[in-house]
Amino acid sequence: MTPEQLSDLIVAALADLSAGGAVTLPDGVPGAVTVERPRQKGHGDYATNVALQLGKRAGVPPRDLAALVAERLAAVDGIAGVHVAGPGFLNITLDAGAQGVLADDVVAAGASYGRSEALKGERVNVEFISANPTGPLHLGHTRWAAVGDALARVLEAAGAVVEREFYINDRGAQLDHFGDSVLARALGEQVPDEGYHGEYVADLASAVVSARPGILDRPDDERRVAVREEAYRIQLAQQQEELAEFHTTFDVWFSERRLHDSESGRSVADSLEKLRGEGHLYDADGAVWMRTTDFGDDKDRVLIRSNGELTYFASDTAYYLDKRSRGFDRCIYLLGADHHGYVGRLRAMAACAGDDPDATIEVLIGQLVKILANGEELKLSKRAGTLVTLRELIDLIGVDPLRYTLARYPSDSPLTLDAGEMTRQVSDNPVFYVQYAHARVCSILRNAASLGLQPASHPDLLTHETEGHLLRALAELPRVVAGAAALREPHRVARYLEDTAAAYHRFYDSCRVLPLGDEEPSDLHRARLRLVQATRVVLANGLGLLAVSAPDRM
Repeated sequence: MTPEQLSDLIVAALADLSAGGAVTLPDGVPGAVTVERPRQKGHGDYATNVALQLGKRAGVPPRDLAALVAERLAAVDGIAGVHVAGPGFLNITLDAGAQGVLADDVVAAGASYGRSEALKGERVNVEFISANPTGPLHLGHTRWAAVGDALARVLEAAGAVVEREFYINDRGAQLDHFGDSVLARALGEQVPDEGYHGEYVADLASAVVSARPGILDRPDDERRVAVREEAYRIQLAQQQEELAEFHTTFDVWFSERRLHDSESGRSVADSLEKLRGEGHLYDADGAVWMRTTDFGDDKDRVLIRSNGELTYFASDTAYYLDKRSRGFDRCIYLLGADHHGYVGRLRAMAACAGDDPDATIEVLIGQLVKILANGEELKLSKRAGTLVTLRELIDLIGVDPLRYTLARYPSDSPLTLDAGEMTRQVSDNPVFYVQYAHARVCSILRNAASLGLQPASHPDLLTHETEGHLLRALAELPRVVAGAAALREPHRVARYLEDTAAAYHRFYDSCRVLPLGDEEPSDLHRARLRLVQATRVVLANGLGLLAVSAPDRM
């Protein structure tokens, strides 16, 4: 029996009490109630404070309401006992069979276990990397690659339709400076002061000349554009390859240029026309402004400068409207620590477009990450010159420990991480601890198979305290995933996996799973193998939500 099933039973009990006139619930019977694992031993398998929440509204002392609910729950098959504690808490104890059957349910569900329909019907766009195609991806991008992808995965697991989007800043002066830098390197000339000076530019210059023989022989203006575009293509392809190696893929690579091409989608001009029709644009000092202060922004925003140039905010506005025109109910932006000022202006922009910003737009701000190596902070890249790159981090730390570690902390927390600690294969390294638990599970299942011993359903035999603790841990995955999705906190999955791995290790240390010596295999061995099998499913599914591998050997 899962927490969700207990919630349904409590709701049914409340509905029965309400229908029979025993209690009056002015706001109606809730659709669900919170059922949690109690923190203290002796408080049963699960607990709920629903009587404390509803007692005052029902005009009934919470303990009296709890007693009424307890009476109905105690009559349900699979519930061994219900105790009213304190001012009105309900502590619920399941019988072994009802609890043990969860292992069968988990194995039967397989890869789908942990998924729900909590966000069914919601279409979500998650934009979690916005980068210039003018250089390698760096540490800041790396954090969002891990967190943003994990967030998209838990949203999908909670039933949402999700599209992952990478916004390519491929327009403006920075791209011209990039192209001129590559051209200068290709010609053996000095890079302009405003250009890009990392050694990767020389690598790009060589790649451009190799890919496009004769490109340097073109007329100056044509050559400048051709080199810029080829360098852009090669650099973007490198970003895509590195992200794929980092287990991060995108459904859409959205070019900023598209916003300035009326034939390829909603253009900036279209967006300005819509907003002017909504009455939120005005002209002043030769510029075009959006009246964002009407919706809480600290100042109005310029869309077109007095010299006729479009601002970045004009592109941001057109981009948001383009997303909404593609049918997304909610647009989630993951932005860097230097973008705090964007929260108010983006929300105000959505309001100017006629949307409710509480419903259609979310902005998550990530904090800075420092990586230590040999006790010193990594600051300079061997190739990029100024920033530590994703490529170097993958080579130094590895995909699994890097992804897991970046995803296990709240994204709004500054981090200082030690590369050496992240790669140590010891029990106090969280990623190793969880992966080792999975590998240990797989080893037991292999050994059992070599003995001809197969898992089997005997839920009533799983009565040991550590077996019950592990079963209750496995039961939590669906709720953890739904909570991580609702709160936009994928780190909850990582912390859950660590707790579940700990519960498994305690079980394994206390309960013999395989026969010892000449001992005959018993139904208890088979039942425990089924519990081990269910643990493997949960660990693999949880690691999959973080795009971290679940090794079967370590």
